[in-house]
Amino acid sequence: MEPLNKTGVSEFFLKGFSGYPFLEHLLFLLCSAMYLVTLLGNTAIVALSVLDVHLHTPMYFFLGNLSTLDICYTSTFVPLMLVHLLSSWKTISFTGCAIQMCLNLSTGSTECLLLAIMAYDRYLAICQPLRYHMLMSHRLCVLLAGAAWVLCLLKSVTETVIAMRLPFCGHHVVSHFTCEILAVLKLGCSNMSVSEDFLLAGSILLLSVPLAFICLSYLLILATILRVPSAAGRHKAFSTCSAHLAVVLLFYGTIIFMYMKPKSKEAHISDEVFAVLYAMVTTMLNPIIYSLRNKEVKEAARKVWGRRWTSG
Repeated sequence: MEPLNKTGVSEFFLKGFSGYPFLEHLLFLLCSAMYLVTLLGNTAIVALSVLDVHLHTPMYFFLGNLSTLDICYTSTFVPLMLVHLLSSWKTISFTGCAIQMCLNLSTGSTECLLLAIMAYDRYLAICQPLRYHMLMSHRLCVLLAGAAWVLCLLKSVTETVIAMRLPFCGHHVVSHFTCEILAVLKLGCSNMSVSEDFLLAGSILLLSVPLAFICLSYLLILATILRVPSAAGRHKAFSTCSAHLAVVLLFYGTIIFMYMKPKSKEAHISDEVFAVLYAMVTTMLNPIIYSLRNKEVKEAARKVWGRRWTSG
């Protein structure tokens, strides 16, 4: 990515919370604990989906992908952010900034598509139960998940190239705790309107289309559940998708709150703190939600870990 650097800027200074030393120490403790829970929780979900044969189904295949994605997403920025919270030297190289930006964009975009794919899986399981295993084959699962990862990576590489080829004219202080693309674009010294419009259009498209697909899937699921004659049958049908619905509401709810609220002319530290918590909390809560709302996950955990303790 270094050949893209034609601006004379060799590194960026990630301002983050540098003006609030007490807040930095507090966030270090909080984010360290949340990152540890995120790693342990999502790694446990991935391990269970691999070790327990009863979880070798499309639903848990996609859940394993989601947990892997959450680990990758937080690992793109949290380790470096933790170092910067305890250091006065908060720099990142031009190449490192480009890589961080690309991976951050890619993992965030992939989660949007993966949540839509998981909604489609739940639609087939509830609305087409007799044909579910034929329609949602293992080959299709791999193709859908692989396409989401590859397409979002290509999209993110394109956006990163566009952002990093812009002239920065010596400006290198990023008013963010990561190389967030919009924060980096603000450093440009030329007309950014075309680039920003292109990136904004791509982001809206990637957010709105999967969200519309998810809403449509759940409307069809709701219509099917309401036609189930028994209350026990309706509860069982809804329980198979309640955890996914909770994750969707958490993910899109925080995004809408962050990006749809009125923007003030001056940046506030509260916005930065909320951005950190948003990035950390959603990935930390995903495995907790699936563990609490899913009997199969809890049963698999008891069997797998119980077997490990017994054999030990």
